[in-house]
Amino acid sequence: MTFSDRKLYENVNLKFTPGNCYGIIGANGAGKSTFLKILEGNLTPTTGTVSMGHNERMSSLKQDHFAFDDQTVLNTVLQGYEKLYQIMVDKDALYAKPDFSEADGLKVAELEGDFAEMDGWNAESDADQLLQSLGIPESQHQSLMKELPERDKIKVLLAQALFGKPDVLLLDEPTNGLDPQTISWLENFLADYDNTVLVVSHDRHFLNTVCTHICDVDFGKIELFVGNYDFWIQSSQLAQQLKSQSNAKKEEQIKQLQEFVDRFSANASKSKQATSRKKQLEKISLDDIKPSSRKYPFIKFTPEREMGNDLLRVENVSKTIDGKKVLDNVNFILHPGDKTALVSRSDATTSLLMQIIAGNVKPDTGTVNWGVTTTRAYMPKDLTPEFTEDISIVEWLRQFASKEESDNTFLRGFLGKMLFSGEEVLKQVNVLSGGEKVRSYLSKLMLSKANTLILDDPTNHLDLESITSLNDALTDFTGSLVFTSHDHQFIQTIANHIVEVGPKGVVDRADTNYDEFMAHETVQAKVEGIY
Repeated sequence: MTFSDRKLYENVNLKFTPGNCYGIIGANGAGKSTFLKILEGNLTPTTGTVSMGHNERMSSLKQDHFAFDDQTVLNTVLQGYEKLYQIMVDKDALYAKPDFSEADGLKVAELEGDFAEMDGWNAESDADQLLQSLGIPESQHQSLMKELPERDKIKVLLAQALFGKPDVLLLDEPTNGLDPQTISWLENFLADYDNTVLVVSHDRHFLNTVCTHICDVDFGKIELFVGNYDFWIQSSQLAQQLKSQSNAKKEEQIKQLQEFVDRFSANASKSKQATSRKKQLEKISLDDIKPSSRKYPFIKFTPEREMGNDLLRVENVSKTIDGKKVLDNVNFILHPGDKTALVSRSDATTSLLMQIIAGNVKPDTGTVNWGVTTTRAYMPKDLTPEFTEDISIVEWLRQFASKEESDNTFLRGFLGKMLFSGEEVLKQVNVLSGGEKVRSYLSKLMLSKANTLILDDPTNHLDLESITSLNDALTDFTGSLVFTSHDHQFIQTIANHIVEVGPKGVVDRADTNYDEFMAHETVQAKVEGIY
């Protein structure tokens, strides 16, 4: 695929087979979503062809959340199986004709035959069940899509993509905007799916849970590797490390790589796709493992001062927005050293609470009291208002630097570690991409030397490499942390404290990690008949 200014990749030859899930990974701008558009036929490749088996059906997750606003929820899902839905429409139109003719009768008989062959009689009940599995109650199935909140629209479009068990399923960032319970349901659905799935995602836990293969978009190629994301990243990093050790004996390199493959192959026996994956891994040759060209930003948060005995006390906080009470009598206490994940099925709820504890929004009632020794730095979910000035990245960052750190040499070096190399530091901040804004803002947070970080969905817009670097930096951070995220692995490896804000009030789970929290949630959901 070549555009006027650059070549994304060339001579790509891949075969995707049923029963496997392929994770498409690559740096931002590498062409992952473009690849899915080529497969779906929405983009024509510069050279080459894409083919499927005879009568096979492809389905994809639609990205336009407003495309079906005038359709009912149920009809939106049914339209995921376009041929079946068109038969339903054509049948209804013929039966409704006042001058129903013999020719119409013959046509209806033909349509009825096709309808039955495609299991049309069960279509509506199957769509109903799929929607309920995704947390959309039956009472909403005849509602218009425009009446749904954004988070529910996303679920309906996901149901549309999954409906009718397509032979090839294309999912571009399917976990975006989903609550943790729905993501968990989707992981289980895809792990048991026996057709072909291709997925683009920045969620490492999701990729590890569902993927049998990784398609790496790198070096202007797309290469296929057996195993999930963890296996790919660990093996490629090991290959890079060994490649850089030019004085090491080749025999020793081969031994280390082989031990790694054997170890991972043995661990695969615990996964859902264990048998087939283990057999595939055992066939891996050392030539199949290649170093990656990916670059990781250097992120390190160093508090300037230690914290005293108090961190945060939230008491009786309530807040109403547009006539709806979003927060109702919220109470919790955080202690120094806590790394707290705020979780909710509503992003609006957690974002509003983050704005209140950061001091950017005043509650209607209640108080937020920080310890006197805390120094705080806040990162909002929406960074656009922070980057409206017509100045360069280096000038923008200079505003937040101390006198000792404000010279060009220091700031250029600092930004270089955050992957802004050479003249990129002169780029105007009002034209930065989402990922560039986040890396710039993280640079600001590092210069703040705060002992308490308040981060609202900080992995949003980041690529996998930047997410990994941020994950490691926050794990090593010696201060306190309050954050939100949709990334399971991010929360699991960082948080030692979970505060859930939900319809039953605030549930404060100290000394609980995210896996334990989610296990409890799954049990509760089964008891209540949800998911």
